[in-house]
Amino acid sequence: MTAPAPSRSFRPALAAAATLAAALAGCDLEWDKPDLSAPPPARFIEAKPHPQPPISGGRDFAVKFGSKELTGLVERALDDNLDLAAAIARITQADAQARISSAAQWPSVSMSDIARTTRTPGTTINVGSASGGFNPSTTSSSSSTSTSTSSSGFRARNFGFFQLGLTASYEVDFWGKNEDASMAGRILANVSRFDRDVVEISTVAAVLNAYFQVLTAQDRLRIARQNVTIAQQVMDAINARLEVGVATVLDTSQQLTILAQQQATIPPLEQTLRQTRNNLAVLLGQTPESMTIRGGSLTRLSFPRIAPGLPSEVLLRRPDVAEAEARLASQEFSVLQARAAFFPSLTLTSLYGFQSALLSTLLLRPDAIAIQLAGTITQPVFDGWNLQGQYDLQKGRYSELAALYRKQILTALSDTENALIAIRETDRQMKFLSVAVTAARRALEAAEMTLREGTIDIVTLAQTQTSYFQTQEQLAIARLSHFQAATSLYQALGGGWGPTTREIEIARSNAAYEADRGPWP
Repeated sequence: MTAPAPSRSFRPALAAAATLAAALAGCDLEWDKPDLSAPPPARFIEAKPHPQPPISGGRDFAVKFGSKELTGLVERALDDNLDLAAAIARITQADAQARISSAAQWPSVSMSDIARTTRTPGTTINVGSASGGFNPSTTSSSSSTSTSTSSSGFRARNFGFFQLGLTASYEVDFWGKNEDASMAGRILANVSRFDRDVVEISTVAAVLNAYFQVLTAQDRLRIARQNVTIAQQVMDAINARLEVGVATVLDTSQQLTILAQQQATIPPLEQTLRQTRNNLAVLLGQTPESMTIRGGSLTRLSFPRIAPGLPSEVLLRRPDVAEAEARLASQEFSVLQARAAFFPSLTLTSLYGFQSALLSTLLLRPDAIAIQLAGTITQPVFDGWNLQGQYDLQKGRYSELAALYRKQILTALSDTENALIAIRETDRQMKFLSVAVTAARRALEAAEMTLREGTIDIVTLAQTQTSYFQTQEQLAIARLSHFQAATSLYQALGGGWGPTTREIEIARSNAAYEADRGPWP
């Protein structure tokens, strides 16, 4: 973003004076802006270079998984999530702050009503009279005073003053200082709207992942209980062999260990399931006690297919990139505001109203009208380099935000690549593990048959059971990672957000500013 050119024709006329003032103050007003040129790559490594429209919003994306319950949870989160509510409240605050930052652009008008009575002691103004000498204050009288005389000859006086009027002040914005402050505040209002969109995408992603975790916990609990049943059946078979003398206590102890280990996997899974449900309730803005989640199985969900498009499109779709860009644009105006503070400031003040020493003549006499006009020019000469420090501070902040902006661009591209990698590799992992589970199941069935025939090696049986149990667990976890990768890609692509959304948010911000800025043009 480039700095705005001075919009007032009289700025060049004051340039020489401003330059001289800056020289007197010993200030350095040069600014080398950081280079922000960072063209995005032409394509992603993990995807074909085809343009794609923005992916659907949170609700529409949830529909792709084929679960009505999940879609309903996302809808409730978009309506009731408290992080979203807080983000919306921050928009209200930012709009108000934009109006505050713009206030200096308009005149300040206020009522200036005064009713004052001052009593001056006679001992300070009637010394000459009391001592018999000449006292000039006694040679004239005024309708605005009243006197009281004590026995000692001192006369106290009461002076009245009444005023009813308007005072106004206005700083002529030669150098755009107030305009820069206004623009900085207005752009920060855009930041709050982009932040709200970031929170919405994060909320949808959190609900999706929490629901996937609930389904995975239910799948793993079913697997664990099935494995306990299998281990118990093998235990019963070994006990039967022990009774006829063809098995040993060592055999039964080894199988009992396997059975107990499988039973021990159930309580942590129950804990995970219940706690995840509670966390999901918080995402929906509800108490855990008032919410019921039926769940099901992750194997019953459909996996959405998402095409990322081009890197340049992703950068336009991400609200966090837009947020970082807006912060940087706002800070540029803050730098210009700090720079303008070095130059002369012209403030106009005026007073119009009625003044009188007597309340009865305040509004009834035309000669009580009071008018005052003044203009004040203020030029910093030396302030201990305070202004220079403020200017350097704002430039340093701009450099920081420029670095963060470029980092946000890199993060967006990296997030997309990582999500694409995760989808591809977890899919491969699931395929391999599915083969492994099928093979382990056949091996276990063969081992059980051999056990019934009485020729099984108990060590081989134990290894076969353990391999089957572990492989099932690994497949369930890999399936969870696969679905979470889809959520990560939705989030990395700025789900449901795009260039049009950015324009809409800016238009809303401008409309809020125009609606509430006041009667001034």
